[in-house]
Amino acid sequence: MTTGKVVRHINRAEASVIKGLAAAGVATVHEAQDRSGVMVSHMRAIVAGVAMGGSAVTALCAPGDNWMLHVAIELMQPGDVLVVSTTSSSMDGFFGDVLADYVRARGGAGVILDTGVRDVGVLRASRFPVWARAISAQGTVKETLGAVNVPLICGGQRVVPGDVICGDDDGVVVVPRAKAQDVLAAAQARVEKEDAMRAALRAGGHTLDMMGLRDKAEQRGLHYIDGPVDWSDD
Repeated sequence: MTTGKVVRHINRAEASVIKGLAAAGVATVHEAQDRSGVMVSHMRAIVAGVAMGGSAVTALCAPGDNWMLHVAIELMQPGDVLVVSTTSSSMDGFFGDVLADYVRARGGAGVILDTGVRDVGVLRASRFPVWARAISAQGTVKETLGAVNVPLICGGQRVVPGDVICGDDDGVVVVPRAKAQDVLAAAQARVEKEDAMRAALRAGGHTLDMMGLRDKAEQRGLHYIDGPVDWSDD
């Protein structure tokens, strides 16, 4: 049973690895780890145009109760990302401007909530990096203990404390800490490949050739017809 459990110390990935994954972006990191790790599509950036990466500090809460956020934020270190989930679905406003100030004071990189968020106008004005499933003014209570720094499911993905969390306008991706270095290498290789492709496109190349899709399409039966074609009798 995890109720009431608070783990003070967690392992974290190297800062340079986290920085590199954040720079690569959510979509690239997702592709680099075999198209895995992306949270559900309705886990959206509340503040457009912000991006971040950090180590997961997790808070598992009772529905409608954000008590454990206060416990978890106290344990955050600079660069950490608060990841919040509940024992059953709850879209109440678990997080707002006061807790955002608290996360900032602890040096946190951002917050991911499998719940609702409120005080959105203030969060947007301050450019605070937060991703959530919903926006809701409905408040929460502080009555039921949950757990801090235990594995949980957030946005459909398993998050273990210390996993690397990256967020941008495309969503949120989770990278297991043990795989972070390898995923970074694959992500950087992908970035280099895409940069080379862009250069080739500007020089007049075609994606069908660069990606080996032309021959594949012909093998599947794609064929071209010299037109124009009169479709009026079709």
